[in-house]
Amino acid sequence: MEFLANVVVAGQYAAAMAVFAGILTTIGQGNIAAKAIESIARQPEAKGSINTAMIISLAMAETNGIYGLVVAMVLLFVNPLLSRFVEYAQMLG
Repeated sequence: MEFLANVVVAGQYAAAMAVFAGILTTIGQGNIAAKAIESIARQPEAKGSINTAMIISLAMAETNGIYGLVVAMVLLFVNPLLSRFVEYAQMLG
């Protein structure tokens, strides 16, 4: 059963790393918005194209956070490997 506990703990560590990816995504989105505001301040006439590029970049950055959240939820609540390890542990003894 110690083996099974180690599998659960490994899943929790992996979920924590996936949540950390979401935190880094937030920092990256802040940098994207800050640079877009700086660009608009320097060239106000290019506001439309800068806003478009910023929104596309924010959407692409947000997908990383969403994937991290989905992976964390799967590892915490579904853990697809857990049933395999239970079968393996029962087979061993």
